[in-house]
Amino acid sequence: IGVSSLEAQEFVEKFEGALGKGRGKKLYAFKVMMTKKLIKFNRDFENFKTACIPWERKIKEVESHFGSSVASYFIFLRWMYGLNLILFGFMFGLVVLPEVLMGLPYGSIPRKTVPRSEQDTAMDFSVLFDFGGYCKYSILFYGYYNNERTIGVLKFRLPLSYLLTGVGIFGYSLMVVIRTMARNANEGGDGGDEGEFTFSWKMFTSWDYLIGNPETADNKYASITTSFKESIVDEKENQKNENIHLRRFLRILANIMILCCLGGSGYLIYFVVKRSQDFAKMDPASLTWFQKNEVEFVMSLLGLVCPPLFETIAELEDYHPRIALKWQLGRIFALFLGNLYTFLFALFDEVNAKLETEQELKNATEWAIHEYNANYSSYYNTTDVPPLVVNPADAVRGPCWETAVGIEFVKLIVSDMQVTFLTILIGDFGRAITVRFLNYCWCWDLEAGIPSYAEFDISGNVLGLIFNQGMIWMGAFYAPGLVGLNVLRLLTSMYFQCWAVMACNVPHERVFKASRSNNFYMGLLLLVLFLSLLPVVYTIMTLPPSFDCGPFSGQDRMYDVVMETITQDLPAFMGTIFTYATNPGLIMPAVLLMVENPNNQMILFEQALGISGKEKLPYNRMKPLAEPGLMRGGHLLQPTGDEGGKEDRKQYQSHL
Repeated sequence: IGVSSLEAQEFVEKFEGALGKGRGKKLYAFKVMMTKKLIKFNRDFENFKTACIPWERKIKEVESHFGSSVASYFIFLRWMYGLNLILFGFMFGLVVLPEVLMGLPYGSIPRKTVPRSEQDTAMDFSVLFDFGGYCKYSILFYGYYNNERTIGVLKFRLPLSYLLTGVGIFGYSLMVVIRTMARNANEGGDGGDEGEFTFSWKMFTSWDYLIGNPETADNKYASITTSFKESIVDEKENQKNENIHLRRFLRILANIMILCCLGGSGYLIYFVVKRSQDFAKMDPASLTWFQKNEVEFVMSLLGLVCPPLFETIAELEDYHPRIALKWQLGRIFALFLGNLYTFLFALFDEVNAKLETEQELKNATEWAIHEYNANYSSYYNTTDVPPLVVNPADAVRGPCWETAVGIEFVKLIVSDMQVTFLTILIGDFGRAITVRFLNYCWCWDLEAGIPSYAEFDISGNVLGLIFNQGMIWMGAFYAPGLVGLNVLRLLTSMYFQCWAVMACNVPHERVFKASRSNNFYMGLLLLVLFLSLLPVVYTIMTLPPSFDCGPFSGQDRMYDVVMETITQDLPAFMGTIFTYATNPGLIMPAVLLMVENPNNQMILFEQALGISGKEKLPYNRMKPLAEPGLMRGGHLLQPTGDEGGKEDRKQYQSHL
């Protein structure tokens, strides 16, 4: 009793400012009040930040009905929208806006004027739909921008800004992707349940008793149901027995069939691109709509048909749904990558042909001007030769291969968007309408049989989004307005696909839980980023720019604007340093270091995982181990882990 009295006395003395009329009452009461207000402010501020996250309620609603795997696509789509919004700010603020405000107006020079031979049809819908006419000679494309070293009263260096911005969007994207991967790795863990008794915890602790909204309660109920389905699938995969030899044979057969599909799609794209080059030499009036848009149609059709075909073939493999999704993503990644680079190789063949035509035209133009000057001086030797006055609409034009490449990328993006939306309207919405209203008067159950309601294609949509971004990275250098078009595309896709998935799709038959980190998506995006950089670097360092269009006309190579700036605006020693820095003897070791760095990062990442496992070890010892032999080196492999217990045990035994 005495001890309790002493403790009570100490408590009263410590808090006498709040309990009675002792010393420091007002000061302590003020501190308590400010602490409570600060806590409330922090809580309200966190709620405000959560409310400011775009489309958070839509994504949570999708997650509650379709699971975290489908929701991960929309989270990734939102992240891509934010990235493209920033890239659009860079391109618009540093390239497009200075040219519009400080550059020469439309019609003042040939590159900003529609040729007279095209003016009659420049506003036709069929021409504008193919991004010809006034679209071709607008700020959307490379050829519109002038090659003056400085423009406006601010002496803005547009060619230098164009080059640095075109390369800078790759650097910024690389930084953002790597930082996102690092944050996901720190927050995500292995993506599995770290505790035992999974179903008991879900049964007795899943409900939120603070919910007071009926709609929120329905969403929470659907979310708990989906969570149970995910855990049941994981548990079934852990207990499955199979004929390993038959399974290996079927998986080898499936991979052979998919390799045949990949090779056939690559050959088909190369064939149609070569055909399009032959069509380009013919009279456009004699070509049909399909012949004009054959390349875009075939690429979009392959992207539409091949993913479901791969998914059908993958049924032979019978993987866990999460592992099957990664295999599907990898195969569609190989499909899109092969199609894209086949398209690029054929496109650069066309670029080389345009460069030859451009050189012939340039030589003929220079010879004609030389003859004019020589003939004029032979008759009027006592006067100055007046400049040759030519209306901008009548000037001789080169093919401007950069604008042609930009038009191809813009047409690919637009055709891909059209095919995606039409597929949703016909394949999902039309299918759902048919099943919904004809099921009562049909010969069989349309919901359980054919056609049934569609499931959301996670792998196809994710890979489509990633390769769409790859085309944006490559095409933005040739078409600065392409990033703005992509922002509009992503914005409409978020609303349209959220509506479609809630109104037309049903949850997957085998619902599975997504990993807490989306690093698999980010890893594919990082690889596409590097592969998208290669054609742009090849263009900058190797190909000569067009002589009569674009900010680099008059230069031997595009990167010469950097050397020009160093020579004219910086001290001489800076030019010497830059020359030594660009020496191949220094560049090659730097490239090797960049290649070696991911390996070192992977080693550090594995060590970090080991340290994290050791930190969790005291807590894990308090829990019963399902298999005592799975602990070594700080790594604890849970039988109910994210990839399935059997797969973890096999990987661990092969590691040993």
